[in-house]
Amino acid sequence: MGNQDAFLEIWYTSMIVCGIISFAVGLIIYLVHNFRVSLIKDFKAKYDFINANEVRWYKYAFMAVAVGIGFLINLYGSNESGLNKVGVWFFVRMFFGFSGATLVAYVANLVLEFYYPTKLNSKLKKWRYMPRVNPKTGHKMRLLSEEEEDVHLDQGRQAEESIFSIDYDVWIDEKSGDTKVEKYDGHLTALKCNNCGFYTMRVIKEEITQMYEDESPKELVKHYKCAYCRNIRATAFVISKKEADDYKDHRATVRRNTKNIDLVKIEIHSILSGKRFYEFPTVAQAQKFLEEFDIDKVSTS
Repeated sequence: MGNQDAFLEIWYTSMIVCGIISFAVGLIIYLVHNFRVSLIKDFKAKYDFINANEVRWYKYAFMAVAVGIGFLINLYGSNESGLNKVGVWFFVRMFFGFSGATLVAYVANLVLEFYYPTKLNSKLKKWRYMPRVNPKTGHKMRLLSEEEEDVHLDQGRQAEESIFSIDYDVWIDEKSGDTKVEKYDGHLTALKCNNCGFYTMRVIKEEITQMYEDESPKELVKHYKCAYCRNIRATAFVISKKEADDYKDHRATVRRNTKNIDLVKIEIHSILSGKRFYEFPTVAQAQKFLEEFDIDKVSTS
């Protein structure tokens, strides 16, 4: 009896110590990650670091917390006089401790997999479109529009943007003419699902549906599927044939920055035809649709 009392006392003390250590490790992982982010001064480098590491580091932190919860569950009954010797209850409690830790880790993983990308996307957009400063002159730089930036991209980079595998941002110091080109993953990353609201919509298939007369691709249709609610949608993109020379005479103008818009959704209410939804990949296409939209044709169709 004495040996069992001593064992249980050591066990409970170990659970307390291990639980505290696990929670401390989770907190340290969280703080270290955010401290490393704060040390990165370049906005693009900060974007890349957060995009590559944040979800993974947060998973480690939640795993440590989950293990700590498992240890704390094993403290249940430590003050009960009837549980002063090792019995079946001891192993049942160990099972519940393991199950509790697994459940917390699983829920945390779901949160980071489906809910957190929404928050992460907003954070990434903040650093991607944070105004740049020319390190040579100290002047504030301007983000060029899609048309303006093609002048500063070679044919290879333009081709990457045409198929949406890579996206380039071009910043220009209009006083000195210095430019800075930043490379980002295109629409290969998850987009926001209009059905569930999570950033879990990913490309599952691409197909060329229209060709130019010279057999070069003209229209690309991307098929998306939500990893959470399984919603499916397809969006068509027009592939431009313009080269950099086509923009040499294009005069740069100040434009509204719409590069951080993933999708434009238009909802039209009609007494005759009810609700209709239309989706467009760019603001320009949505504006063109509204200019040509005829409610009478829609109502009779």
